[in-house]
Amino acid sequence: MKVDMETVEINGVEYVRADQVQDNAPAETVDGMPYVIVRTYSAGVFAGYLKQRNGQEATILQARRLWYWDGAASLSQLAEEGTVNPSGCKFPMEVAQIEVTQAVEILCCTERARKSIAKVAVWKR
Repeated sequence: MKVDMETVEINGVEYVRADQVQDNAPAETVDGMPYVIVRTYSAGVFAGYLKQRNGQEATILQARRLWYWDGAASLSQLAEEGTVNPSGCKFPMEVAQIEVTQAVEILCCTERARKSIAKVAVWKR
């Protein structure tokens, strides 16, 4: 077993201290599609995998509408850091695919943000 200040190696596998892991790495892609937050002019905000963009039209897979969020001051912060208060968010169920028009902002998410959004319980009435 090898031990130093930053890593530990056990049975040939190297483990990194949690405080050394970069949490601002880009979110994992699915079939090369980035995980993004898309803000539209009038339909709201969505998070999911950007399949296609053509001008202001976008196709998003595994999309969740971000109806209300808490624990982030803006969409920019939500895309970078996620939410620190997932129980205060209202994100309805995921849909397989949505096509939106008038996409005015597309933010690439970090892996930390993607995981945070995924942890928000489905909001229903």
